[in-house]
Amino acid sequence: MSDGRRFYEAPAAEGGRRSAPAALRNREPIADVLREWLPERGLVLEVASGTGEHAVHFARSFPSLEWQPSDTHANALSSIRGWREQAGLPNLREPIEIDASSPDWPIESAEVVLNINMAHISPWVASLGLIAGAARVLPNGGSLALYGPWLKDGVETAASNLAFDADLKARDPDWGLRRVEDFADAAAAEGFELAEWRPMPANNLMLLFRLIRRRGT
Repeated sequence: MSDGRRFYEAPAAEGGRRSAPAALRNREPIADVLREWLPERGLVLEVASGTGEHAVHFARSFPSLEWQPSDTHANALSSIRGWREQAGLPNLREPIEIDASSPDWPIESAEVVLNINMAHISPWVASLGLIAGAARVLPNGGSLALYGPWLKDGVETAASNLAFDADLKARDPDWGLRRVEDFADAAAAEGFELAEWRPMPANNLMLLFRLIRRRGT
């Protein structure tokens, strides 16, 4: 099934490239945190890469890492290919099709799984699939990193985020801001622990989960 993500960007430019204003605003704040969280080498699998602008920026920012973008939407995959072709970065791989909720991902291993702005604009089953998929491809000690608007116990929710949550649910009752604690509980069932979280600009959070116990080990 689709992970439910939709695009609100401008029409595609030459080469299928699309642009998301939010990606241009948040890519460097996210990169600043990733500089502390990412390993020196290895493969980063980005699930739900959207336009591909993040993938290009991060592949350029972290040249010692291999970057694997993915999405499930045809227009997203086309946009990623367009940005990748324009950038010409040797560490940015051809995008692959991944439905976050599917039990079958066309990749066997990665050191990090990264997911940006998907949980709130997809059904909960997509988040559960993301956790399960990350548990399959990551080694013990591997990282699942997320960025987006979240609800968290003990952290006051901005009025704008509450309004955003109501708007999302009006568009689709299966959408909406997720509680960090609910995601962490689901992740714990797959062997993850919440290692760190960071407040980010525009009332967003970054979450870092570590896989401490692979299933069957």
